[in-house]
Amino acid sequence: MCGIVAAAARREVSEILLEGLRRLEYRGYDSAGMALIDNERNLQLHKQQGKVSELEKAQQLRPVLGCTGIAHTRWATHGEPSAVNAHPHISDQRVALVHNGIIENHQLLRAELLAQGYQFSSATDTEVVVHLLHRELAAGRSLLEAMQSTVGRLEGAYALAAIDTAHPEQVVAARRGSPLVVGVGIGENFLASDQLALRQVTDRFIFLEEGDVVLLSPSELQVFDSAGAPVERTRTSISEAVEVVELGAYDHYMLKEIHEQPRALAATFAQAAGREQLDECFGPGATEVFDRVQGVQIVACGTSFHAGMVARYWLEELAGIPCEVEVASEFRYRKRVGHEGTLLVTISQSGETADTLAALRNAGEGEFIGSLVVSNVANSSLVRESELVFLTQAGMEIGVASTKAFTTQLVGLLMLTMALGRRHAMSPEKQLEITRALQALPDYVRQTLALDGAIERLSDAFIPRHHALFLGRGIHYPIAMEGALKLKEISYIHAEAYPAGELKHGPLALVDNDMPVVAVAPGDELLEKVKSNLEEVRSRGAELFVFADQQAGFVSEPRVKVLSMPHCPEVIKPIVYTVALQLLSYHVALQKGTDVDKPRNLAKSVTVE
Repeated sequence: MCGIVAAAARREVSEILLEGLRRLEYRGYDSAGMALIDNERNLQLHKQQGKVSELEKAQQLRPVLGCTGIAHTRWATHGEPSAVNAHPHISDQRVALVHNGIIENHQLLRAELLAQGYQFSSATDTEVVVHLLHRELAAGRSLLEAMQSTVGRLEGAYALAAIDTAHPEQVVAARRGSPLVVGVGIGENFLASDQLALRQVTDRFIFLEEGDVVLLSPSELQVFDSAGAPVERTRTSISEAVEVVELGAYDHYMLKEIHEQPRALAATFAQAAGREQLDECFGPGATEVFDRVQGVQIVACGTSFHAGMVARYWLEELAGIPCEVEVASEFRYRKRVGHEGTLLVTISQSGETADTLAALRNAGEGEFIGSLVVSNVANSSLVRESELVFLTQAGMEIGVASTKAFTTQLVGLLMLTMALGRRHAMSPEKQLEITRALQALPDYVRQTLALDGAIERLSDAFIPRHHALFLGRGIHYPIAMEGALKLKEISYIHAEAYPAGELKHGPLALVDNDMPVVAVAPGDELLEKVKSNLEEVRSRGAELFVFADQQAGFVSEPRVKVLSMPHCPEVIKPIVYTVALQLLSYHVALQKGTDVDKPRNLAKSVTVE
């Protein structure tokens, strides 16, 4: 979501801050700003609604320069998107501060500060923090002491970075519930919410832990824990080259990432090559943990939740292991009854999803025998805090609507099913069958991508529509959910998914000749039941769009359009059919003229509740 970049150096840093913001644009935001302390110890500020390019224009017209500064991209939570509500926020032209997260007790703090004469210019929760910090500084505390005192008053989640004209070479920062990473330089130090923002200036990083407060200057780097004690945090060198992501021949990142899936899927499964056991793909100690697993609890949000729902079918049907799947924002706040031998599996593309991370942290003592994360980002919070890790090989995903990250998660979860299944109900013959299916998967996806023109023609019918219904049965119900989510995310068409068997229990009331119905009908053992469900829909005048196996016996006819999908092994059909639904949502959004890569109101990494 929001992005933070900060620098304390002996050189001018405005371009470093801007470049850091550019590298964070993929996360989603609605405004941007930066503040620097100039050579006369004055605070210089730019804030703009819209893209980082608007901030760049303002900088070109009136440059703000300095060796110490902070910058931010904002995704609105409190207060509408505007220049006034954009960060940094300032107090008394002395202190500037940026913030990711939500301050839950901001109204109480605002009332307290108003009573003391502080004035507010924004509707944000963040402005209370900068005034609290100023109050502590005005009382004679150092910048470090002021931040330590201020965070003691805050309830909620935050990553904070601040500068003070009375301490012109220093940046102070703190984190709780939202990521922050320090970039270590030579004669300069940096800070960001994502290491990607700093790869142009350093390859050495310190990932701050919960409750840490850090003080940076060109010559010092001090980290203090939540109790205020100085601590040494591990310095990590990242040697991999920075991934340069360019559109190439594609019009949008989403389309590029859809077409990258054969490579990403192959690379993800290739982690098993040359290993005696799949256990090794999940990190040291996996064998010991997996030997004790009697059940699995999956926790995730959004698209990752759909991946978990697919995995439940695999784990219970193929491995013979009970599995529960729950949305992280619900799981973390309810009382739970534990089951002996349960493995906690979290799924998150970014590894920073706030609710999923909180679910991991709030797991009760002895509630689970171990924790495993499936993620696309090494060194993310979930990766660092989980016992076992499976890293997908999707590569950087820029489009807000997840595509290759989702399908590579499914590959990882199918590999987990195999690793656990060999200890329970899965025969060696079934394991070999799944292995061969995964090896062939990239080719089946290529065959699906070759249907792009036919899918584009199907999309024409959705342009004048405001609603759509997606249907699926069994393991393909969560794929219908994912298809509906993609359509609503990027085309803004209201779309809902239902198990096809639930039609008569309410959704059928919505069906008329203005409601397109998309059916995921691969041709499995539920095929005849799906056909009956679709007859119920067609008899109400709806236009049907059926994604079906080429051997399923569906044929196009008036008000029924059939997309014949490649005939492939049942176990990988959820992944193959997902790709077709991604293309459908892409083409509908393209024709409706929406921002495919950065849909309104959404962010790539959801780091607040």
